Amino acid sequence: MVSLLEVTLIALAAGCATGIGALPVLITGRISHRTYDGAVGMAAGIMFGAAVFALLVPGLELGGIGEVLGGFLVGGIALLGANRLLPHVHLYFRGPVVHGADDDITLKNAENWRQAVLIAGSITIHNIPEGLAIGIAFASGFDAVGVALAIAIGVQNIPDGFAMAVPADRAGLSKGNTILYTTLSGAVPEPIAAALGFVLVTVVSGLFPAAAGFAAGTMVAVVFREMIPSSHGHGYADLATLTFLTGFGVMLVVDVALAV
Repeated sequence: MVSLLEVTLIALAAGCATGIGALPVLITGRISHRTYDGAVGMAAGIMFGAAVFALLVPGLELGGIGEVLGGFLVGGIALLGANRLLPHVHLYFRGPVVHGADDDITLKNAENWRQAVLIAGSITIHNIPEGLAIGIAFASGFDAVGVALAIAIGVQNIPDGFAMAVPADRAGLSKGNTILYTTLSGAVPEPIAAALGFVLVTVVSGLFPAAAGFAAGTMVAVVFREMIPSSHGHGYADLATLTFLTGFGVMLVVDVALAV
């Protein structure tokens, strides 16, 4: 049986994969709409697949439909509530926008910040039950399942990181901080949750269905509220749809191949 330290390090490696997805911002500050729409479409497909295969299905296996569905609906509503709150928070700290030459730039930056924060929040939240799942698997003696989960989560975290990094970079965050914060969105919650799942396996197993449903709800909400619309507004909707399907297919293959 693996140790607590080993479980934490395995989950940390999976969480840090979000930073890999942010690396393209180092190469270029200008990402074409075609590339962005295709990449965000694929990230949305992978996130949607992860919500289904890595969260909802395991949640239903460990709990009842009521717990999972309740968490799912609360998670989606919470994401939409955060979406309504964020613009007001921006205006409070930045003050009223003065109409003029810089008006469009200011509004675009606000929109990019809002997207980055919502996606980052969704990524951080969904890494918690995924980390719990890794810890629970190892604590239950299913080492192969734990490793498979960590690999699948790491693969999924890469496009998640890209989806968060691009709007943050466009909003004016430095490239170093973009990569740092993107990495931390996975590197902090994933190992902490895995350690808790490993140590408190009996208690956490009872909480997992609702937590998994909540995380899945936030992911599905951010996919349909933010990622799909932002990838369909520049004339490349067909490409974004195709990459969405490809991303979902990738998670389907990962789920079958790694028995997540």
